[in-house]
Amino acid sequence: MSAINPRTLTRVIESMPTSDGAGVKLRRSVGSQRGLYVDPFLMLDEFFSDDPNDYIAGFPAHPHRGFETVTYMLDGHLRHEDHLGNRGDLGPGGVQWMTAGRGIIHSEMPQQTEGRMRGFQLWINLPSKEKMRAAGYRDIAAGEIPTVQLADGGQVKVANSAVRDATDAKGSMQGVRG
Repeated sequence: MSAINPRTLTRVIESMPTSDGAGVKLRRSVGSQRGLYVDPFLMLDEFFSDDPNDYIAGFPAHPHRGFETVTYMLDGHLRHEDHLGNRGDLGPGGVQWMTAGRGIIHSEMPQQTEGRMRGFQLWINLPSKEKMRAAGYRDIAAGEIPTVQLADGGQVKVANSAVRDATDAKGSMQGVRG
């Protein structure tokens, strides 16, 4: 096993309160400040509330093009539906991977009327040669995501790619194209 090389934190990007969709309250870090670009990441949102009024209206049908979104759910339940006929149920510990490519119209709607809704969504810019590729969607249940125990006692869940020196832990999205 290779030695761990510690890194120095060079910047903290403060999140800012905002809303999106039909008024869902969230906090946005990447993508919240003009002039602060962290390519290829376009936005990073955290949604977290115990109050259904903060999330119940959800994200009704809306279009995307030219990027991917990766949503990781900690608490709660969302349903994804899109114009291509894809449908997914995102629950605690699950991941939703959507490639907008040349275009997709989708919705993400809460499937609960009370309790905590908490998760993260990362928007990833596609390279210019990939922007017009076919749209795609993958719903990955928590049980499909391998957990790797690290030498220092920590652990990491691997939804995509692989963990260095953990050749037995390939992510659920390994080799999958949207």
